[in-house]
Amino acid sequence: MGKEVVYMDLGLLPFQEAWDLQTKLFEEVVGRKLSNRDSQKYQEQFHYLLFCEHPHVYTLGRNGKEEHLLLNENSLVEKKATFYKINRGGDITYHGYGQIMCYPILDMDEFFTDIGRYIRFLEEVVIRMLAEHNIISERIKGLSGVWLDAGTKKSRKICAIGVHLSRWTTMHGFSLNVNTDLTYFENIIPCGIKNKSVTSMAQELGYKIDISVIKRQLKHHFADLFEAKYKD
Repeated sequence: MGKEVVYMDLGLLPFQEAWDLQTKLFEEVVGRKLSNRDSQKYQEQFHYLLFCEHPHVYTLGRNGKEEHLLLNENSLVEKKATFYKINRGGDITYHGYGQIMCYPILDMDEFFTDIGRYIRFLEEVVIRMLAEHNIISERIKGLSGVWLDAGTKKSRKICAIGVHLSRWTTMHGFSLNVNTDLTYFENIIPCGIKNKSVTSMAQELGYKIDISVIKRQLKHHFADLFEAKYKD
């Protein structure tokens, strides 16, 4: 019997609203966990998997450098983009239309308490989905995310990962470039890495992808890897 996960497809959602929702659900999960520790009356614990897209936004992780954003306030306005400093790991990245955001909010005490394994599982969800579209992807040792032509001069990132973990409960997750306008990455040093480029499924395949299909495939591989079932 798998762990129960509530799946939400939030569609297009401003970053702040998504962050607020994540925080609310995170606090619910942590609250149930602490209550179950302190009380003999057990509350069923369940978890969340959120998918959405954001309007143009740049986010900077807690270990990132603000100079990796190559735009000033006026330039951000011109590009109809916003900027947030947030509590995930990693450096700076871009989120926008045509990109799938995946935000798992999981009580890892009910799965496994290994952050490295958790990140590898998120990467594997994407790697398996890409293989269904004949896109061969892999990892680069020492770097998070999913890459094409890793270990070559043509290496490029298709999926970025940045997570936050507190009380063994997760927030944030991964961003997958599907039909993303990659020119927005030119305004940052993505993830703080100067000699690597970014790509998207549409760029690799030469045509736009039905995002609903990709969400369905990601959802399937997530449930398979995390031994989860979706709550009705």
